[in-house]
Amino acid sequence: MPIVSKYAQDRQERLIDDILQVFADDKSPNDLALMTLGNVVTHILQEHVAEDKRASIARQFGEILLQSVANAGQNSTQQPTKKQ
Repeated sequence: MPIVSKYAQDRQERLIDDILQVFADDKSPNDLALMTLGNVVTHILQEHVAEDKRASIARQFGEILLQSVANAGQNSTQQPTKKQ
């Protein structure tokens, strides 16, 4: 079931593109990029989320991340359909 966001798709894509460009410009290896993103998530939770909600939101974030990775893996293993 797709998740409906209150944010516009083009705004999300623009932010993603900007963040990925920073990593590309820096020539960041994947492990550094992932560690940095994890630190950003931690910072947002620590600085902008009420203490009593942090664990719940972190858990939900992790579950959604796992679902997203699983779904992306399923999509990448599908063979393209041939036009006839």
